[in-house]
Amino acid sequence: MTHPESFIRYSPHAMPDHGDATPIAPGVFWLRMPLPFALNHINLWLLEDELDGRKGWTVVDTGVSTDEVRAAWHQVIARHFKGLPILRVLCTHFHPDHIGLASWLCKGTEKQLWNAPLWINFAEYVSARIWNQPPADDRDTENTARHFDRHGITDIETLNKLRMRRGYYPNLVPEVPMNFRRIFPNEDIRIGENSWRVIPGYGHSPEHCALYNDNQNLLISGDMVLPKISTNMLVMAQEPDANPLKLYLDSLRAYESLPDDVLVLPSHGKPFGAEKGGREGGI
Repeated sequence: MTHPESFIRYSPHAMPDHGDATPIAPGVFWLRMPLPFALNHINLWLLEDELDGRKGWTVVDTGVSTDEVRAAWHQVIARHFKGLPILRVLCTHFHPDHIGLASWLCKGTEKQLWNAPLWINFAEYVSARIWNQPPADDRDTENTARHFDRHGITDIETLNKLRMRRGYYPNLVPEVPMNFRRIFPNEDIRIGENSWRVIPGYGHSPEHCALYNDNQNLLISGDMVLPKISTNMLVMAQEPDANPLKLYLDSLRAYESLPDDVLVLPSHGKPFGAEKGGREGGI
């Protein structure tokens, strides 16, 4: 049986070092930031932009809030920003590796170099604000422990660790901007010389927003389309009867109309596309 990965082709673009940027297309740059997990990296995207008559940058996703990632961002700003500001921070969804440094970047780092808005879907913004606040008491963590217990995690030590896991999200996302600009499914967002269409997705997060650029045939896929690893599907304790896998598989239909030769810019792994002659395993 042919392995599905044989049906995709990886982009020849050089993988950027932390703090550097690789040009993907005119005005589109690939950044790669470290993660403190087994999945040790996230891809971010830097887009040349002009907003309200001002030239600058749109950042798509941010990385988590660690000293290492902040240092890498300072290098990117010094090496590649050409003295121009971030005009907006656009986050595909609320998970820590995608929104962890949004507030810091919106404020222009600790140096307050600019003041940029956060662009994000409403459901993702609300989720980030909720998860950014540690539980006021033990009811949330106890609910989580009971949820895992019902699904076969019965080891007392593991369940107690779940009960104590109160600061995980706030440690990686210490602050969420107080204000945001809401983005909508199928909205066309003008970024520089190109229009990026918002493609909504469900199952991985409340309402994930991928971005498709028809002019350059680029898809910033976030975590909805990845070249190797499987996108995480999680039934949350707060919604125990959810069916995220069905939501995710249904969401993939939105990508069927994209051209066969679209270049996918995923959040993890390398940019890729479908191998000529077949779409299995690709887009």
